[in-house]
Amino acid sequence: MARNYKNWIEAYVQHTRYSESPDNFHFWTGVATVAGALRRRVWIDQRIFQWTPNFYIILVGPPGVAAKSTSVRQGLSILEKVPGIYFGPQSMTWQALATAMENATESVEVDGEGHIQSCLTISISELGTFLRADDDELLSTLIAMWDGQKEAWRRSTKTQGDTVVQNPWINLIGCTTPAWIRANIPNSMVGGGLTSRIIFVYGEKKRQFVAYPGQQVTSSDYAEEERLLAEDLCEIAQLAGEYQLDASAIEWGSKWYEHLNTHRPEHLQSERFDGYVARKQTHLHKVAIVFAASQRDSLVVTREDLILADKVLRVTENDMIKVFHSIGVSPGAAISQEILTRIRNAKKISYSLLWRECSATIPLKDFVDAIKGLLEAGQIRLQQEASGKLVYYINPEVTEPA
Repeated sequence: MARNYKNWIEAYVQHTRYSESPDNFHFWTGVATVAGALRRRVWIDQRIFQWTPNFYIILVGPPGVAAKSTSVRQGLSILEKVPGIYFGPQSMTWQALATAMENATESVEVDGEGHIQSCLTISISELGTFLRADDDELLSTLIAMWDGQKEAWRRSTKTQGDTVVQNPWINLIGCTTPAWIRANIPNSMVGGGLTSRIIFVYGEKKRQFVAYPGQQVTSSDYAEEERLLAEDLCEIAQLAGEYQLDASAIEWGSKWYEHLNTHRPEHLQSERFDGYVARKQTHLHKVAIVFAASQRDSLVVTREDLILADKVLRVTENDMIKVFHSIGVSPGAAISQEILTRIRNAKKISYSLLWRECSATIPLKDFVDAIKGLLEAGQIRLQQEASGKLVYYINPEVTEPA
C-alpha cells in the first residue's frame, strides 16, 4: 500500500502548524511516535549488540509556556490508533514497570521465525510522577532497558520471587521544568547513567500566539490529516526485520565515528558530557532508523539518513547543554539563574524593581554579587534609557543555561 506522505515526521510537524509549542517539541514528539510504532520489530545488528529505535526524550520548559504536555498528547494520540501498541502507566515502581512489560509480551514473526518482545511506549506529562533520583532500582531498570538488547531481563525479590521479561524495550517521552531538574537530579547523575541516555529538548517560549486554534482549521480537515497520518503510521508499524547500512552509510559512519573520538566537539568538552559522547553513536543510529522508516518501506539506512540524524542531534545538543548546566549548581549559581529568569521575563528591568522582586528570597549581598558576576560574564547588559533610567536586559549574544 502506497503511503500518503513521503516523510511522516515532516507531515506530522506540518500537522501541528496551529500549535503554540516550539518546533523542536513537535519534531521530537514525531520521532517518539514513529519509534513507538516500530518497537523492537526492527534493529541494526552489530553482532555483539543491536541498535533498536527506542528513546528517552524529555521536553524541558517553564510551566505553562511551551505547552509540553499538549505537544506529547498530539503525537501519541495518533499512535493510539495503531493496533498492537502497548502503553505504560505514568506513575510506577520498577515492579509495576516489569509487570506492565510482562503483560505486553508478544511473539512477532520475522522471516518465518518467531521473535519474543516486550515493548512499551510511555508518555509522562509530569516527570516527577514517574522518576525519583533516589529510586536506584527503577534507575537501573531504565538504564538496562534503554540498551534494548536481545536478552531476558531478570529481577528477584524475597516477597514476589523472580520476574523475567523477554527482550524488554521501552520508548519514553516525558515533560518537566528546569526547576524540577535542578531540585531533583543530583550532579552525580550527570556524565553517565540515565542522563547520558536521555535526549533533553529545551523550549522557553511559544513559537507563535494562537488564542483559538480551533478557528485556524476546520474539524473535518484536521481529522482528515490525522486519519492519513494514522494510516501511514500503521504501515510503518508493519515493518519488521534487520535494517542494513548501505555502503555509503558505512563509509560515512566510519569516518564520523573516528572524528568523534579524535576531535571531540568543543561544545561537548565538559566531563558532564562524557556519557553522552560515549553513546552518541547509538543515538545517531536510533534516529537514523526512525528517519528511514519515516520515508520508505525498505529496511535500509542510507548515508543521507545518518547525515540528517547527525544534524538534528547537533542542534539538540545546544538544548542539552542548557539543561545540564542547571544540574548540580551552587547556591550562588542558582541565585544568578533566578535573576536571569526575572530579567528575561521582564525584557528589561531597573535595579530597584529587580531588587524589590528578589528581596523576599535573596540576601542583599548575594543579590549584588550575582548582578556583578552576570555583568562581568556578559550575560546581562546595562543600558540607559532616554528618560535617564538604567535598566538591565539579557545579552542576546550569550547562550543561557536553562
